[in-house]
Amino acid sequence: MRVRFVGSTSGNTGCPTVYATDRDTYLVQGSIVTDEEALAELRRHGNGIPDHETVVEIPKDLVKFFPESS
Repeated sequence: MRVRFVGSTSGNTGCPTVYATDRDTYLVQGSIVTDEEALAELRRHGNGIPDHETVVEIPKDLVKFFPESS
């Protein structure tokens, strides 16, 4: 997978950051969500959070680096 830096609001700390891939996807570097109440709510929707997935939290300000959908 090829990864291209898109943007960050972190300054020099490295997190949060968004990357684009050559698979037409995005990688988001952020803090892992560990709040049990939040995770319980997320698990109630769809297929929950499978063992091979995680949830990261990013600030709204990082979304400005995502391109507009067409």
